[in-house]
Amino acid sequence: MKLTCILSLFSKYPMDWRSLGIYDDTKDPCGLMYYKGIYHNFYQYNPHCALWCWGDIAWGHSVSTDLVNWIQLEPVIEPDNPSDIDGCWTGSATILSGGQPVILYTGVSRDNCQVQNLLFPKNPSDPYLREWTKAGNNPVIQPVVPGLNRSCFRDPTTGWIGPDGLWRIAVGAQLYSYNAALLYKSEDFLSWTRVDHPLYSHNLSNMWECPDFFAVLPGNNSGLDMSVSIPRGAKHALKMSVGYFDKYLIGVYDLKRDAFVPDTIVDDCRLWLRIDYGDFYASKSFFDSKKGRRIIWGWSQEADCRSDDVAKGWAGIHTIPRTIWLDSDGKQLLQWPVDEIESLRTNEINHQGLELNKGDMFEINGVDTFQADVEIYFELTSINAAEPFDPSWLLDPEKHCCEAGASVHGGIGPFGLVILASNNMDEHTVVHFRVYKSQQKYMILMCSDLRRSSIRPSPYTPAYGGFFELDLAKERKISLRTLIDRSAVESFGGGGRVCITSRVYPAVLADVGRAHMYAFNNGSATVRVPQLSAWTMRNAHVNVENGRSAI
Repeated sequence: MKLTCILSLFSKYPMDWRSLGIYDDTKDPCGLMYYKGIYHNFYQYNPHCALWCWGDIAWGHSVSTDLVNWIQLEPVIEPDNPSDIDGCWTGSATILSGGQPVILYTGVSRDNCQVQNLLFPKNPSDPYLREWTKAGNNPVIQPVVPGLNRSCFRDPTTGWIGPDGLWRIAVGAQLYSYNAALLYKSEDFLSWTRVDHPLYSHNLSNMWECPDFFAVLPGNNSGLDMSVSIPRGAKHALKMSVGYFDKYLIGVYDLKRDAFVPDTIVDDCRLWLRIDYGDFYASKSFFDSKKGRRIIWGWSQEADCRSDDVAKGWAGIHTIPRTIWLDSDGKQLLQWPVDEIESLRTNEINHQGLELNKGDMFEINGVDTFQADVEIYFELTSINAAEPFDPSWLLDPEKHCCEAGASVHGGIGPFGLVILASNNMDEHTVVHFRVYKSQQKYMILMCSDLRRSSIRPSPYTPAYGGFFELDLAKERKISLRTLIDRSAVESFGGGGRVCITSRVYPAVLADVGRAHMYAFNNGSATVRVPQLSAWTMRNAHVNVENGRSAI
C-alpha cells in the first residue's frame, strides 16, 4: 500500500528529517533489499496525485547508502499489461541463489481479478537497479483456489527455502469461511504450484493483507536470512495486516508439515500482539546482509483531511527503519530505530537525578521540540501502589487509554512525556505509562494520547495504547524513546516492547511557533528520572533535487 515527504516541499506540516519520503500518494513499502552496497525501498506510489486513485498505482523507488539520506529514482513498475492494468499493488523482493534479485507483486486486471506477477532487473550489474522487465509468462500465479475471493488475493511475501529445498512464498487470501496465507512452491521462481494446505489460516472476518514471514532467534538481535538454512532453536514470526493494525504470531515452522504452528493458539485476534499500536500498517521486513540484522518499515497514513493532502501535494509517510528481533523469552518481538538515525543528532542536552512527584512537570529546553529525539529512563521508587490489572483491558487498550488519560491520577502513573504543547496547553500530545499488578506479574500500559493534540477540527485524534509485561521485582526502570518529526511521532516503550506511531497536526506547528516539552508524573508514587537525554535532529537529504534522481 504507501509513503512521502521532500525536504524542499514545506507544507503546513513539513516533514524535515523523515528518513524516507516521496512526492504524491505513497503507501506500502514493498521490495526492500540491500544490493551491491545500496539499500532499496520500492513502494506503492501514485505519480499523478496525492490521493489513492484506482488504476494509477505504480511502484516508486528510492535508494540510500545509509538508510537516512535518500534519492528518488524513476518508478520501476507501472500498470501497462493486462495482468496489472488496474494497478501494481504490494509485493516483495527476494535475492536468489547467485545473488540475483527478483520481485513478485500483485497486479489487478480490469475485472478486479488479483494475480501475482514477476519482475527481473534488466541489468543486474547496476547497483541502483533502475530498470526492470516483466516476465513473459505473467501472471505466474492466478486465483484458481476453490472458494477464493478473486479480489482478495494479494501481497506475496519474500521467498524462503522450504524443507524440500524448493522456494516458498505466501500470499494473503480471503476464502469463503476463513482467511489464510496461502502457500506456493517453485524450483526456479518462474513456475509456481500451490501447496495443498496454507502456511496458516484463521477464521478472521477481515482479509490478511501484506503477510510477512521470517525467522528469529530468542534474545539475539541479529537477523536471519530466509534464503539459507535456518539454525536450530530459531522461531518464526508470521505478521499480517488486519483491519487497522499489523499483528503477528510467534511460533515454529514445522518442516514435516510445511506449516507455521503458533506457540499459543489465541482465537480472539484482538489479543494478538501488534508490530505497532498506532498509525502503522502494511509493514515489510528484509534481511540486511550488510550488518546482519532484520529491518522493518511501515506505512503511516495522514490523519488530516484529504483537501490538505491535495494542497501540500503528498500524503502518507514511511516510518523510520527499525531493527526487529525476538525477546529473550521468545514471546514477543522488540523494535528499535536503526543506529544510523543517530547520525542526525545534534545539540545534546542531559539531565540526571530528577525526581517527579505527583503533579510535577519538568520542562525540557535546549532542543528543537518540533524535530527531536528524546530518551528517558523512569525509575519506580515503590511498586506497592500499583493498581489491580483487569485482563479485559487487553481487548481494547485504546479505550482504557481514554478512560485513564494523563489527567486521571493513578497509583503508579501516569508518567511520561508531554510534547508539542502550546503555551496555554490547549494543544498537547501525551506519551505516558501506567503500572498495574496482576496475579503474578506487572503489566505496563503505554499510551499515545492525541485527543488534545490539535485545536483544529479536521484531524483524527485518538488515544492509542498497548500493554507489555515487565519484571519490576528485578528491574525498576522503564525506558521511553520518542522521535518527533513535526507531524510524525514514533515512541518506543520498555526497550521496544510496545511501539506507537502517531500523526499530529497542532496549530502551533502550522504557525511555526514554539512548542514545549515536559517530563511529568501524575501518579501518587514518586518517579525518579536517573537519565534524560534529548537531541535536535538535523535534516536528512530525502529525495533531493525536486524528487528527481541525482544519479
